[in-house]
Amino acid sequence: MARKQQLRKQRSGTVINVTSKKQESDLIKALQNVVSSLERKFGRKIVLAHEKQWFLRDIVAELRSTYPDVTFHYYFDRSSIRPDGGILHIRGKSDDKRLYPILIAEVKNQGTNDLRAKEGKSKQARGNAIERLGKNLIGLRTALMRESIFPFVCFGYGCDFEPESSILDRVVTMAMFGELNKTHLYNEGCGKFNRGSFYFRAKRWSVEEMTEIMLDIAERSVLYYFSRYGEGHFQQKS
Repeated sequence: MARKQQLRKQRSGTVINVTSKKQESDLIKALQNVVSSLERKFGRKIVLAHEKQWFLRDIVAELRSTYPDVTFHYYFDRSSIRPDGGILHIRGKSDDKRLYPILIAEVKNQGTNDLRAKEGKSKQARGNAIERLGKNLIGLRTALMRESIFPFVCFGYGCDFEPESSILDRVVTMAMFGELNKTHLYNEGCGKFNRGSFYFRAKRWSVEEMTEIMLDIAERSVLYYFSRYGEGHFQQKS
């Protein structure tokens, strides 16, 4: 591997500060690809950062600042939202402590009836792995109400997501009745529908497929922040 490629891979690993177990997942590999591509495209115009979690105390503090006439509450300082792929964001000026997320990714696998059939076993009731997404979605949507984008994507796979499965309507409901397998980055309906993107099917998503979708979301999110706040807001003093 060329020296330049090695350095790029090391930087990506530094930006994506995850546990060694998660580093082996396809989602994290795709996320590392995204980081490398963003660094090539935007260079010094942005400083990328990655958080494994978003603490409720930080979300509430920002909500209180943005909406001073509304009451917000949480119980424990250590409570947080922990998406599978963490929160990839760009840094604002040194005195700006807000997060500017450009990509929040999750992966969910649900359904074992295909394996049970091969083993000659009877079908089980369909699972509820995706329903655990609900809490994260509510928190993340609320945290990003100040923006006109919602750079969230979830990749779901497994036999529970075959075309004839009614479980797909549970996913559609979480997507605020938006179309699946389509990117919804910008809020719709005068900003009322911050849907996010839900890619669901029976077949497992490859690293290459996830990279393409995630990179599109991340690149357009960067350009959105440039348009709203100005490129200078994200350029750090040397």
